[in-house]
Amino acid sequence: MGGTLEGCEMMKEKSLIRFQKWMARGSLLAGVCWGIFFSFYFMEESIPDKIRIEKGREENFDFHLPVTGELDQAGLEVFGNQSPTVEKDKIKLDLNQSFSLKSQEQGSYSITCRLFGLFHMKEVNVEVVEQEQVVPCGIPVGIYVKTDGILIIGTGTVTGSDGMNYEPAENLVKSGDYVKTVNDQVMESKEDLIETINQCQGEPVILGILREEEYIQLKLQPVQTAEEEYKLGIWVRDDLAGVGTLTFYDEQNQYGALGHPVSDLDTGTQVNMGEGTLYDAEIAGITKGEKGNPGEIAGVITYLDQYRLGTVEENTSVGIYGNLEKIPEKAGGESFSPVGFKQEIEEGEARIISTVSGERKEYSIVITDLDYNSENKGILFQVTDPELLNLTGGIVQGMSGSPIIQNGKVIGAVTHVFVQDASKGYGIFIENMLGR
Repeated sequence: MGGTLEGCEMMKEKSLIRFQKWMARGSLLAGVCWGIFFSFYFMEESIPDKIRIEKGREENFDFHLPVTGELDQAGLEVFGNQSPTVEKDKIKLDLNQSFSLKSQEQGSYSITCRLFGLFHMKEVNVEVVEQEQVVPCGIPVGIYVKTDGILIIGTGTVTGSDGMNYEPAENLVKSGDYVKTVNDQVMESKEDLIETINQCQGEPVILGILREEEYIQLKLQPVQTAEEEYKLGIWVRDDLAGVGTLTFYDEQNQYGALGHPVSDLDTGTQVNMGEGTLYDAEIAGITKGEKGNPGEIAGVITYLDQYRLGTVEENTSVGIYGNLEKIPEKAGGESFSPVGFKQEIEEGEARIISTVSGERKEYSIVITDLDYNSENKGILFQVTDPELLNLTGGIVQGMSGSPIIQNGKVIGAVTHVFVQDASKGYGIFIENMLGR
């Protein structure tokens, strides 16, 4: 019996050792797999999804990655330290060495990237464009827009004329929905909506709702709250206003601003915009940014024709756009600057243009990192200018759209601030704003 127990203990010990070895090998294998995945992801993100180059100009690239590129021979010329090979009308590139691209014709081309020349990694779009230049502004503007449809920001309880509480819209409509019609009648404003609901005399109504990109119809029962008054228990908005920063305008007086979309404060969603107007604005005060509080600019907008600057026509993920009907006096004159593409940007010193002091000025920053594939957080920077740090603490809300300048070129615009450190912020590549 004793021998049997001893044998069992030895078997258990051997099994435990085997299990520990198996776990160690499994951990090692998982670590290797994770390392390979992380390395692949890092290399993939180190190569832009899209490259823009100026027609007739040689653009330099230096990725230093064990990746090969393959592109059509027609249209693009390749220069650099390497001697690209041509196979079946395809140019082979070694992305571990520096190279340059040049084209005399506008157009789009594609580079197929492979890790170690074997594993497909990604397709890089190369777009050849004409030389671009813009006037960098950095001045405050007032933005007033009507929503395309009536925005629902929430639902609530209504007290009926019988003294009972009702929630007629609960679990039917959602925050961020847009009311487009009531009983097939188009709603132009929240006043239209209120009047139409009152006219229903308590009969059920069919709301035509735009939810994200889907049009749906919902049946709701209005609640009578007083004589000739009926409610659906929804909170709505049909316009919004705020102060932002004008980033640039071009030779056709088309402008871009903000570097991010206009979003509704309550729903957090990008606003479906109807018509809009751009106004001159004045800075009334600044709440300095502190840890946990990004701070903000308080502005004053005067809604009079003499302060009207132009139209707001597009609200996109990379900013708002429209036409200037007159050039703002504070915009810095018609001093055009060339546009710098993402491959030209260097980590190190740069400047932002802002009017936070009441005067349009340039302030020093340091670019600390670049993410070529981010939509509007591609430039990571830190404010180093003592005057700006003393005035605002760094970046505050309302500075979104402030142009970023490096080596005499407009390279981007401020978009976001670090909530825990107002001296740090993100910026969007200017080519993302121009190429929307």
